[in-house]
Amino acid sequence: MKTYEVRHEDILISDDRALLDRALIHRFLSERTYWSPGVPRDIVERSIEHSLCFGVYRAGKQIGFARAVTDFATFAWLADVFILEDERGKGLSKKLVAAIQAHPRLQDLRRFMLGTRDAHGLYAQFGFEPVKSPERFMEIAKPIPNKTIDGNAEAKV
Repeated sequence: MKTYEVRHEDILISDDRALLDRALIHRFLSERTYWSPGVPRDIVERSIEHSLCFGVYRAGKQIGFARAVTDFATFAWLADVFILEDERGKGLSKKLVAAIQAHPRLQDLRRFMLGTRDAHGLYAQFGFEPVKSPERFMEIAKPIPNKTIDGNAEAKV
């Protein structure tokens, strides 16, 4: 399948997995996010392999990331969206979300969802709004396993 790319001056947004800096993605998600502190590297790797991923690059270096978990027909979940701290405040999150919404394989979905604690204003600009019928939705929430040296898992919330 052909690589999807969007360019804005010196910024590249691409779905090419070969460009992803997986160590950077894991480090950011495990150390700097409220939604996945301590997430193991193998979990991040599996999430990348089973999602439509988007990297944001400046001068060949990755500065942002997002992924869409999707069946490419009816549903998508936007996850793990981030821009590195030094690159924030430059409109890159907006460019990233716009590029994701314009991706040819994500057109005509019946539902596109996400969860956020603090970026409602960003996503509202792109048509996201609170769930109209939250009583219809259910979840199973499990803590992130934190593997210890002896191989026994401890729950990390």
